[in-house]
Amino acid sequence: MTANWPILSLVTFLPTAGAIFIAFVRGTPEVVARNSRMAALWASLITFVLSLALWIDFDHTTADFQFVEVHDWIPSFGITYQMGVDGISLLFVLLSTFLTPLCILASWEAIQVRVREYMIAFLLLETLMVGMFCALDFILFYLFFEGVLIPMFLIIGVWGGPRRVYSAFKFFLYTFAGSVLMLLAILAIYWITDTTDIPTLLNTKIPVAAQYWLWLAFFASFAVKVPMWPVHTWLPDAHVEAPTAGSVILAGVLLKMGAYGFLRFSLPMLPEASAYFAPLVYALSIVAIIYTSLVALVQEDMKKLIAYSSVAHMGFVTMGTFSGTVQGLQGALFQMLSHGVVSGALFLIVGVIYDRMHTREIARYGGLVHRMPVYAFVFMVFMLASVGLPGTSGFVGEFLALTGAFQANTWVAFLATTGLILGAAYMLYLYRRVIFGELVKADLKDILDLNLREKAIFAPMIVVVLWMGVYPKSFLDVFSPSVEALVGRYQAAQVVPPAKPVKPVKPVVAQRLAETK
Repeated sequence: MTANWPILSLVTFLPTAGAIFIAFVRGTPEVVARNSRMAALWASLITFVLSLALWIDFDHTTADFQFVEVHDWIPSFGITYQMGVDGISLLFVLLSTFLTPLCILASWEAIQVRVREYMIAFLLLETLMVGMFCALDFILFYLFFEGVLIPMFLIIGVWGGPRRVYSAFKFFLYTFAGSVLMLLAILAIYWITDTTDIPTLLNTKIPVAAQYWLWLAFFASFAVKVPMWPVHTWLPDAHVEAPTAGSVILAGVLLKMGAYGFLRFSLPMLPEASAYFAPLVYALSIVAIIYTSLVALVQEDMKKLIAYSSVAHMGFVTMGTFSGTVQGLQGALFQMLSHGVVSGALFLIVGVIYDRMHTREIARYGGLVHRMPVYAFVFMVFMLASVGLPGTSGFVGEFLALTGAFQANTWVAFLATTGLILGAAYMLYLYRRVIFGELVKADLKDILDLNLREKAIFAPMIVVVLWMGVYPKSFLDVFSPSVEALVGRYQAAQVVPPAKPVKPVKPVVAQRLAETK
């Protein structure tokens, strides 16, 4: 079906076409706002439907890149416009196209100022996210990877909360500073190998002496994006000040870009360095899981609590990734997809009551189950998925990641397991304080339950969370061949010390040994 047309370029740039259309919408401010919302919603929905063609036509039996498009771009330097997906990147493309229309629906009433510009920023952000996961040339990847910063910077800085400018600049400077080192690493790889073609580089042996420096340069960029402790401090500020839909994309997709970089570049291209620095990643992951869970326990702002929980959940991802095992990498990928949907839904849940009461303070709520039973049910589903209840997507990812970590290092798995207990503590504590209890605050007695638009947003997210939890095989089958190929390449590259040579036995000694027998 998709063999004869550039499906990846269509999925990538269709949102940009929608943004260009919105830019030329004319009329009164009310007409422009209404038409901008409708155009953005239709552009993102058509993009999602097109991306489903990738899922339908994808060959689950191979680890090769599929739907590949190659065109000359800068031939004097051997740089091409090259797009393609494998089992690892396909599901992140679907995650991006799935969340974008839900974010536009969530912004339908919340955004009333500069609606045209907001919708343009969101559609351009979708193009850059999808392009980054599809890029098969290092320079193309870097342009998409860095380009994401611009629309997200504007979304936080223009439509965010009272401290939006500070948070936007902190987000931009943190992530941009690390990415400069990644650019130097890309240039060094080009100088060493004379190519920026990612499929070629995946099968090219980079000298071990250079791997350690290249790995650290990539780590500086990807660790900030994940974010790993201690370079995570930009995330709570960005989440608190971002509009609800901005927080959804930030947690749902942008945090996955760093972990995707580890899977796509650090492990397969720099395997010896990845094995050498794995204990460092384990240590940082355990600190992230335990420390940020403890910090989440004392938060009074709902968005900050969920932001710190995101750092803890991504700790399981980095731990599973650098375990170098099939189960660990499968768990990391599954956890990323699950967290993308669950954390996005949790931010939307906070946005529902923030739109009604204009506060995120946990102490301002209580007893909402009496007025908002549907809201309480939806909140319960995603809270339990975040905790990792069996039957939800959260359980599968964490179980596989811990299994892989246990194979690599039992102490790492043991310490990471404490994060599950702390995660249950802060999420159940949040749910009890907001949902249960007596409805004593006067201004909550007239609060309204979910409307039809909000139910339409949460329904597909609930379906995906339960689908991933009950039938994980449909997702594991997609990336299993790619994961197995990656682990095989990673393990084959590990340095095996040569066996000690056996000294030849002298004839006289051999004769005496024979006489003693």
